[in-house]
Amino acid sequence: MEIGIDSFASTGSKADASGTEDRKNAMSQLLDKMVLADQVGLDTFGIGQHFRKEFLDSAPAVILAAAAARTKDIRLTSAVTVLSSADPVRVFQEFATLDLISEGRAEMVVGRGSFTDSFPLFGYQLQDYDTLFAEKLDLLLKIRDNEIVNWSGKFRPTLSNQAIYPRPYQEQLPIWLGVGGTPNSFARAGYLGLPLMVAVIGGETHRFRPLVDLYRRAGEEAGHPPEKLKVGLHSLGYVAETSEKAVEDYFPGYAEMFTRIGKERGWPPVTRDRFDAQNGPTGALLVGGPEEVAEKIMRHSEALGGISRFTFMMDNAGMAHDKLMRSIELIGEKVSPIVNSNLSVELNHNHATQL
Repeated sequence: MEIGIDSFASTGSKADASGTEDRKNAMSQLLDKMVLADQVGLDTFGIGQHFRKEFLDSAPAVILAAAAARTKDIRLTSAVTVLSSADPVRVFQEFATLDLISEGRAEMVVGRGSFTDSFPLFGYQLQDYDTLFAEKLDLLLKIRDNEIVNWSGKFRPTLSNQAIYPRPYQEQLPIWLGVGGTPNSFARAGYLGLPLMVAVIGGETHRFRPLVDLYRRAGEEAGHPPEKLKVGLHSLGYVAETSEKAVEDYFPGYAEMFTRIGKERGWPPVTRDRFDAQNGPTGALLVGGPEEVAEKIMRHSEALGGISRFTFMMDNAGMAHDKLMRSIELIGEKVSPIVNSNLSVELNHNHATQL
């Protein structure tokens, strides 16, 4: 299983965000995390895309390109690119350029995003939420698969025998579909044969199994081979030497962040009891010691019928940089080896029982 980190390039400050020096330091520290993730053998690092004061990730390809120049092996991806309000031509060009800089390590996860700030910013109407995404995804895939594009749609000028450059280093630039809890999104990914990245940031992970089954069933009915229908899971997590230390480090910033977001969305304030429930055996949070978190990843994988990638969303208001760096070390040096060792034993056992 691939194990990685996702970040929204948080300023690391409280809700009122930060000054110029703080933003500069936050970006420098983010790049340091990406370099460390590469050094400890993690498989992916993803940068989200938001258009809010407390995040610095409105141009993820730029951040990823800076990391590409300082890393060697780690795959670099968006998490997610808000395709509904972007121009698919420019998105493809940016990530094809990243792919050339990184010598074939670029990917993108595209989705509709969990905030709507980009719609008024770029002149789109919220009522076109799904139609915009479907049309722009169709164009992005045509550009990925064809150097010369003929295409027409409602929201963008027609392309007639238009060449799109540069082309990426990889023969086919990997594009994952990022989804929340909308059945149509799961079915769309399956129908198109795209790998699926499921964002589960609350509730119980096993409750997403019917949607993942819908994805696999739609892919099978569309004629895509099972190995093409990969499933990834993106969840909030943090690893420390012990479970007690992990919770002590993580809870205050988690409570501040989700209480603030909850004011926008009508959620109640975060309490320690609710946090503990979310961090329980079936809850979506993965906050604990290395062995505990590795075991929970395995349980989540089993609950969803097998996943091929897990990414930790580690941004946390007020969390010290050195603690996040140590968490990345523990994920690379302990969590990932435990997960993949257990998977190897399980695979060998299943193979033996079939002989």
